Amino acid sequence: MTVSLQPVDERACSATREQLRQARRVVVKIGSNVLVGGGAGLVNRRVFCSLVEEIALLDRHPDRRIVLVTSGAIAVARRRLGIDKPPGGEPLSRKQALAAIGQPALMHLYAGEFELYGKQVAQVLVSPENLGERERFLNARNTLRELADVPDVVPIINENDTTSTAEIRFGDNDHLSALVAPLVDADALIILSDVDALYTADPRVVHDAQRVDLAWADDPALRALAVPPDPNGPGSGGMSTKLKAARVAGANGIPTVIAPGRLPGVLQAVLNGEPVGTLFIPRERTSARKNWLAFASRPAGVLTVDAGARAALADQGRSLLSVGILSASGEFTAGATVDIASTDGAVFARGIAHYSSREIAVIAGQPSERISELLGYSNGGAVVHRDDLALVESDRG
Repeated sequence: MTVSLQPVDERACSATREQLRQARRVVVKIGSNVLVGGGAGLVNRRVFCSLVEEIALLDRHPDRRIVLVTSGAIAVARRRLGIDKPPGGEPLSRKQALAAIGQPALMHLYAGEFELYGKQVAQVLVSPENLGERERFLNARNTLRELADVPDVVPIINENDTTSTAEIRFGDNDHLSALVAPLVDADALIILSDVDALYTADPRVVHDAQRVDLAWADDPALRALAVPPDPNGPGSGGMSTKLKAARVAGANGIPTVIAPGRLPGVLQAVLNGEPVGTLFIPRERTSARKNWLAFASRPAGVLTVDAGARAALADQGRSLLSVGILSASGEFTAGATVDIASTDGAVFARGIAHYSSREIAVIAGQPSERISELLGYSNGGAVVHRDDLALVESDRG
């Protein structure tokens, strides 16, 4: 399979590497495969101690703060209890129980190791519900930014696996790290992986796979390079979630680097602007509110629209009018976030509905001029206004 990525010009590459060198706030994500893989104890001590030392030393710079997003709670619990990962999968309740066992053990390891360098740790457990509602999202942003400014404290963030449901999990913390990056106003996102970079094919099975050094974060051709995770490994994300994370961070103007987590000095090398791993360059920054809509909000329902409405929204940047709506599924009130899908079920946009699901059922397919007649009142001609709407990339195909 041949994939043609959009070429990255030298000027954009140089500017982004300079942004890495000048980065004041950096989000570092450590995957389970990096943290646990290859070690005999609860974690791979060589890798774990090396990364903690490097983070602590980088964080000593008066103008630089490191925010750590870590996986590994479930993997640490398996090691502690002597339980192997079952080949056929396991129920969510078992994973949640393992997370509850492994999370305090993982934090104990971090706290003890960071203390050697005069650093305290602050645990922050986040669930999608915390970020899916706009008010809670803004509260989380304020708290994390305040925490990131506390000297000699390293915020350590993990998904709240114990309470998250299968349908709303972030996905191996890659997506979570991309959401945290703009929350803390980060200048860079570094995702440490057990592979050294993105490749044109799975390097585990294709020996002549070529390494990708540079790519635009929003290049749609990247989707063809998404490699699934190793089913026998402790992690669950794979390259697909990392590429999505790069796209989310890039939409916020934040460069992402996927780098080899077991390479000594990897973080310093990335922040020196050295060609380590794969650098994903942001192209055009969109509004923070629309990024929240596209990547963090939790939809309460789905509006299915006709081909004309889809073209008006996706190609012309217009608002969604009642006449283009075919149906509404789910129960929601006015002000709720909804997905917008075409007739084949593919979601292509997300926005804030100005009408409830019951109201939309009455006005769907009708011109805006009839809304007052049909409902006895009107919240405006647009069911979803273009200012409250963001296009999203369908997971289909």
